[in-house]
Amino acid sequence: MSSLKILCLGPLWRGSNAGALFKAFSRNGSLISVVDEFYHIPLKPENKLAKIIGKLSRKQFVESYNQSILNEFYLFKPDLVLVYKGAFVYPETVESMKVSSKVVCFYPDVSFHTHGGLLRKTLPLYETVFTTKTFGVDDMNEQLGQKNGVFIPHGFDPEIHREFDITPEIKNQFECDASFIGTWSSHKEKYLKHLVKSIPSINLKIWGGQWNKSSGLDSYVMNTSVNGDLYAIAIQCSKINVALLSEKVKGTVYGDRITSRTFQIPAVGGFMLHQDSNEIGKYFSIGNEIDTFKDPNEFVSKVEFYLSKQEKRDEMRVAAQKKAKSHHSLDNRALEILKMIK
Repeated sequence: MSSLKILCLGPLWRGSNAGALFKAFSRNGSLISVVDEFYHIPLKPENKLAKIIGKLSRKQFVESYNQSILNEFYLFKPDLVLVYKGAFVYPETVESMKVSSKVVCFYPDVSFHTHGGLLRKTLPLYETVFTTKTFGVDDMNEQLGQKNGVFIPHGFDPEIHREFDITPEIKNQFECDASFIGTWSSHKEKYLKHLVKSIPSINLKIWGGQWNKSSGLDSYVMNTSVNGDLYAIAIQCSKINVALLSEKVKGTVYGDRITSRTFQIPAVGGFMLHQDSNEIGKYFSIGNEIDTFKDPNEFVSKVEFYLSKQEKRDEMRVAAQKKAKSHHSLDNRALEILKMIK
């Protein structure tokens, strides 16, 4: 039986959830070709001039990206096109590829309305839109009038989300009582400020973007993101890995219930303290593999408890890692997708 040929559209940088999913298809025996979004569109320029140039030239960059997609499509002749998010893919590009291939989208975010106007035009065109939010299927139906949504949860990348042999220097850089890795929001700030106010001596590290918007957390904010191997090392070196969920945003009545970190933290072997939701218990046993908190006060009490219980943390994190490795890798998710579309 010949291998399925999949054209993958999305970012490929190390640590990217998109790139991780693409490689999972390759490990499952598919032939893949990737058109890397970040190669064509500069989305994270570091200085002011680059930001200005990027904004002024965005249309030309997007046009170049779409032309490269079609060039690779006609050369590779894929059986399947997998678009990861697809914020910069033109509707006419999707239509052209649909003539001879299945075209599907993997959409990982909470809302379908926060990444520009193209998505509202392209999402109805895909044969299937795989959403990592259980409520995403209803949101697509109610907001966009489309019934092509299918839920599939996030997973972890076995190439990156694993335990590393680390030097004392690296351990000293990343070691802490508790850490949070993720982008700022007022909801997350509220919880973390309550934590440091309640436990002033805690060694807390906050990694991620936009934390300059916060107040009262300056001494805990690392002022940078951690990606790829450093992301895994930051998890490994933290006694407690806090998994706070994003609140609801424009275009949805719900916030996150699970995230990619839900699976990545246990896969690395980190102890996870997860904000409670009505879904987290479907994936990990609460109190045996991970623990949860419902409000800021319970959050603080759970942190205090587990900081004094290393043996309990180790027992739970080992059990959670075993569960993650057996059920929640992106290789598992890729197989699920292939079964659905064949």
